[in-house]
Amino acid sequence: MEEEGIINRVAQSGIISIDLEDLIPNRDAKSIDIAEQLFQGLILKEADFRAWIKEADWSIYKDCDVAIHCSADAVVPTWAYMLVASALQVYTSSVYFCAPAQLNAMIVERELSVIRAEDYLDKRVVIKGCGNRAISNHAYVLLTSKLVPVVKSLMFGEPCSTVPVYKQRK
Repeated sequence: MEEEGIINRVAQSGIISIDLEDLIPNRDAKSIDIAEQLFQGLILKEADFRAWIKEADWSIYKDCDVAIHCSADAVVPTWAYMLVASALQVYTSSVYFCAPAQLNAMIVERELSVIRAEDYLDKRVVIKGCGNRAISNHAYVLLTSKLVPVVKSLMFGEPCSTVPVYKQRK
């Protein structure tokens, strides 16, 4: 409850706050390395690979984001990655073809792709900078790139204490 005479200027400022923690899910991330299924570390035998697909316990990937990759310098047919993705689809939140180190960036790109920049046309926006979990710099850069062409101003931090990032020229 506000006391008489006290004005909350932050609430009246019209600033829109975006919290990346709300936009990017916090799920377990796992990876599958096809190299472990290569015969002598060089080639993929279709019959053996299909047997592995059939026998593997894919439920360990339940509700996870999964990166499928091959760490070996081998030619892996496209269908092999497709078979893994197909086996995982029932259990996982999402499946990507990428190195494990790239998984976070792939998730960020997917989640931020649904943001409609035009919803922020000529708005004053602050991207929240503090939270309960680490958000990659990639997410902040991607969101900034998406918003700068349309916003009136873009800030980082909290509405009561921000760092200016961009201001539209008049």
